Amino acid sequence: MSDDPSPDDLPPEARPAYEAYLAMSETKQAYFSFMVELDEKYKQGGEATIAENLKLEQLLDAHDEQVKAFNKAMADCKNMDAAVRNQLIAAMGGGKPGQ
Repeated sequence: MSDDPSPDDLPPEARPAYEAYLAMSETKQAYFSFMVELDEKYKQGGEATIAENLKLEQLLDAHDEQVKAFNKAMADCKNMDAAVRNQLIAAMGGGKPGQ
């Protein structure tokens, strides 16, 4: 059995922040994946189309919105019990405080 925290074990008050973290991670991955695709195109001498530039802008806008939602969710945690907050941070991959 592992001592690593499981997101499934998070208390209900930590769930909104964790869900916001997951959503933010997904939009970040989508944005960077598309940038990698464009980079490959550039390396082969191609150029971004208007549609690709629009898609990149939309992906960045979506990520920006998720970052804002995450920041709000974390701000809502400011009065959370320290142990619960530490569990949340660990579930997000931050490890245990002090490590």
